[in-house]
Amino acid sequence: MAFVPGGEFLMGSDHHYPEEKPAHPAKVDGFWMDIKPVTNREFQRFVDETGYVTFAEIPPDPKDYPGILPEMLQPGSLVFSPPSHAVDLRNNANWWAFLFGASWRHPYGAESSIEGIEDHPAVHIVLRDAEAYAAWAGKSLPTEAEWERAARGGLESQEFAWGSELVPGGQHMANTWQGHFPYQNLAEDGYTRTSPVGSYPANPYGLFDMIGNVWEWTVDWYAPQHEQAQKSCCIPSNPRGGSEQASYDPQQPQFRIPRKVVKGGSHLCAPNYCRRYRPAARHAQPVDTSMSHVGFRCIIRSGGP
Repeated sequence: MAFVPGGEFLMGSDHHYPEEKPAHPAKVDGFWMDIKPVTNREFQRFVDETGYVTFAEIPPDPKDYPGILPEMLQPGSLVFSPPSHAVDLRNNANWWAFLFGASWRHPYGAESSIEGIEDHPAVHIVLRDAEAYAAWAGKSLPTEAEWERAARGGLESQEFAWGSELVPGGQHMANTWQGHFPYQNLAEDGYTRTSPVGSYPANPYGLFDMIGNVWEWTVDWYAPQHEQAQKSCCIPSNPRGGSEQASYDPQQPQFRIPRKVVKGGSHLCAPNYCRRYRPAARHAQPVDTSMSHVGFRCIIRSGGP
């Protein structure tokens, strides 16, 4: 773990997606953060010691999903499945497929495994899975403000976690997408999927993969914009990022599934789609939705590791 010093910083941005507004002062206390996302190797140890079963490995409860087709009541998860040609970017069903048997053990579908990618981030992790791991490890999940403070690494008002340029001097600083998403991945950064944690330079606080590779869970409820008055360190039992009720997706009123904020972007973030490879960027993630690009890391607020 690495220590993230407390203090006030400018959180959010007025120059990109509307959910990042308004840029505002936020203040957090110092804390310790995992220097890398939790890996398959680490998650395997947790499961071996506890017998924990992740959400993606359990059949869906039909009461939670009105109108679900009976044949869909099987364990599985959403896996990125690129099309072979340009598609409508307004419909993410063009590149996400729910695959039966997909889980952290089988990240690309039932026939895949984590053999050879033990040091890649654990994915297909929902909120309760991340919380269970954190409790077992004697840690917590970060608030959005804590996460963003850590990602910025003390670099105030910079576009990216490393400065003002996405690829400074031609050097890729994170695992993101090069080419036309979702059908053309040039892999100029060396990877088409997740990458081993620590493959890119650490930020000034000594933290790796704060940008790209996988999205990371926070404890804050999602809200369409930041609250203006967010000035003090958020408390896990009473997150500042809106309310559970307000976090529901207005585009899917039939599903009363709360959403939390995830941060950092992933290997699927591209210049032509989802330019969320920045500390200020944020996204709404339903607490029950596991995907092949969502993982997490933990923090300790007092005492240190």
